[in-house]
Amino acid sequence: MSDLPTVGRQLRSLVKSTGELELSLQDAEVQQPGDNEVLVRVEAAPINPSDLGLLLAMSDVSKANQTGSNDNPVVTAPISENIMGAMAARVDQSMPVGNEGAGVVIGAGSSDEAQALMGKTVAVLGGAMYSEYRTLKTHQCLVMNEGVSSKEAASCFVNPLTALGMVETMREEGFSGLVHTAAASNLGQMLQKICIADGVPLVNVVRKPEQEALLRDIGATHVCDSSQESFAKDLKEAILEAKAYIAFDATGGGDLANDLLVAMEAAASAQGGEYSRYGSDQDKQVYIYGGLERSHTVLKRSYGMQWGVGGWLLTPFLQKIGREKASELRQRVADEVTTTFKSSYTQEVSLSGALSLDSLSVYSQQATGQKFLVNPSL
Repeated sequence: MSDLPTVGRQLRSLVKSTGELELSLQDAEVQQPGDNEVLVRVEAAPINPSDLGLLLAMSDVSKANQTGSNDNPVVTAPISENIMGAMAARVDQSMPVGNEGAGVVIGAGSSDEAQALMGKTVAVLGGAMYSEYRTLKTHQCLVMNEGVSSKEAASCFVNPLTALGMVETMREEGFSGLVHTAAASNLGQMLQKICIADGVPLVNVVRKPEQEALLRDIGATHVCDSSQESFAKDLKEAILEAKAYIAFDATGGGDLANDLLVAMEAAASAQGGEYSRYGSDQDKQVYIYGGLERSHTVLKRSYGMQWGVGGWLLTPFLQKIGREKASELRQRVADEVTTTFKSSYTQEVSLSGALSLDSLSVYSQQATGQKFLVNPSL
């Protein structure tokens, strides 16, 4: 393994004690693979909403400034005082970024499992993926079928496993249909395809007519547009028809979680049954799994007493179901990566391109249909 690279470029995020974010590219030592490890040349890594918290540290990107050269840019942006308190644990620590990605195995340890991955295209969930090279344990790698490219494999973990995890959680908790917000996202489109394939009723919540049209085109039955005056009525009727009393909310803040519970209670009450001052006996659950809306979550408690609001994260879910079940879900992703779990990207950028102010201004908005792919090999 003497011919393997020893240094590679890596994107780093630093929160300074002065209240400033600094993004830069740095040379990082490439760790040589141990017995049960492989070295991956990274060729594709998506910028997901889940990456932006670490990458941008809730800084004010609209006031960002860029110095350095085009090949080695340094971006700085202010962080407000009220946010700096939440950043205490990472102040003055330069941190690598990028949850997932894909590439080709160019080096492997001595174990049979590691050697079997040599030359393979693999998807990985390992952190620090905005790097030219990553050394990883073999169990962090998902081997792609012949002919699948790194670009096609780049988003194999976060969105696909989150979407599959939502359906599994629904089943585990005894529900038969579900509601999803920000439903026109890449993840939302995957979830709709899964639900069609698995026969699961899905209620999609979107914000624009064109997002509704997108989901209808891939076969969605229930799509509710929150920008319409009839939204509350539409949502109640869709939930009633789909029997969807568990929801996964990507927005997090504002009134939407409350609106979902109100609609669920209205749907449950419409089924009839004996009146109770404690509301219907239908269990209702909203899981918040994202933070597209940064304001406080508002709950007005007008939906009886059989309800819950909680957080949902992919990693604890995977730990809960165990390695065997998680491997089953991962294999489904690998087998359907160019169909059910296909991701599309609006822009492909190099490591330095990811730090251009033009790119930052777009992907920091987390807008539907504006997904970026980082290609460190460019």
